[in-house]
Amino acid sequence: MGLFENPLADESFVDQLGSQCGSWSVTWQGVTGNNYTSATILSAITAAVDPSTEIIFSESPGADFVKENNFSYAIVVVGELPYAETNGDNLNLTIAQPGPSTITNVCGKVKCVVVVISGRPVVIEPYISLMDALVAAWLPGTEGQGVTDVLFGDYLPASFLGLGSRQ
Repeated sequence: MGLFENPLADESFVDQLGSQCGSWSVTWQGVTGNNYTSATILSAITAAVDPSTEIIFSESPGADFVKENNFSYAIVVVGELPYAETNGDNLNLTIAQPGPSTITNVCGKVKCVVVVISGRPVVIEPYISLMDALVAAWLPGTEGQGVTDVLFGDYLPASFLGLGSRQ
């Protein structure tokens, strides 16, 4: 199994709780790094799969790397760094590079599920056709296991609109 991500400014989404928590956690703007004691997405995936499952974790893999390793499937984690208020302003709501390249390089070559870590809706539509599944994890906080519960079918999420449609 391949596990890939797009680190921004050398800040991991898969293996750093600070990026999973976002802002208004320890500080107003949030922090990156592992300043918490709980499950990252990477540690939760490692705990969830059979011990004989080989997990290859790579940041910003090229298409050749994915093709050469002959993965059965992949999990791609992309997202935004922690922010609050004006420090997070983004006029086009797109995922910063190398997120789109990571999705294209990996999902264009192997079956994949993309996990988006963000505090708001982001534009993902241009890449949907490459994905086999998409999980909008929002900011899962210290509970990487909650993400793996969904990824591996231990919990089936459901939702509804709180307001009815206009008639």
